[in-house]
Amino acid sequence: MDLFESKISFIGAGNMATAIMSGLIKKGVPAANILASEPDSEKLNALHTTLGIQITTDNLLAAAEADVLILSVKPQILQKVCEPLSEILDSRACMTISIAAGIEMKSLENWLGSKQAIVRCMPNTPAQISEGASGLFANPQVTAAQRTLAESIFVAVGRAQWVTDETLMHAVTALSGSGPAYAFLMIASMAEAGVKQGLSEETAKALAAQTVLGAAKMVLESEFSPQKLKKNVMSPGGTTERAISILEGENTEGSLPELCDKAIAAATARSQELAGLLGN
Repeated sequence: MDLFESKISFIGAGNMATAIMSGLIKKGVPAANILASEPDSEKLNALHTTLGIQITTDNLLAAAEADVLILSVKPQILQKVCEPLSEILDSRACMTISIAAGIEMKSLENWLGSKQAIVRCMPNTPAQISEGASGLFANPQVTAAQRTLAESIFVAVGRAQWVTDETLMHAVTALSGSGPAYAFLMIASMAEAGVKQGLSEETAKALAAQTVLGAAKMVLESEFSPQKLKKNVMSPGGTTERAISILEGENTEGSLPELCDKAIAAATARSQELAGLLGN
């Protein structure tokens, strides 16, 4: 299954869906191969004008024409959206991808049909600038070719990583799904601290944001671990060593690593709770 020849339909045309559509088109996927279904006709017309994609308000039509059907609606309404699609999908070799947080595979299979090829994906908001991080999990009905196709869709808006155990999708949600907020908090905190030391708000924000961006790129492109890269910045008795001694702290309950551990554990637990509340 070739990315550039596949018919890709979206049910729901919010920010994340729009980001994925834009990324696919930038990668060279023909806009004519992308169809969005959405009850908001004004939003649809805007997408047709800006991206040149096909549009409809008929979810059944979107499913009937798709090689890949991407469900990008709110988790609370996903069951209502899925159940009318099951009969159409049952007669087609279509892969369905859900990007709804907290909806587990057993619920998706119950709503769409147990024979359907289904992928769960947890993307994140930097997909809007083609720098997203997406975790994916596939059910046994997804073929090798479909896995490759699913991965290529999300590589179009950043990076994609597969997990082999669905329960790990809770950790993906906590780490990268919620993760941009952690990075924004870190940047804001660094910038505010810089302002207190005399920098202007504009300068402090720009330096903090670019520093985090550059450090992230080094982690992704370097052969060294983040721990090694951290040590490479630190000189004995220098400024970095002094700052890291505060962040890592002798009181580990207040250290940055301990706080990150608690925060991501709490987000993982909340993802598990929501799965129980939203699933069927």
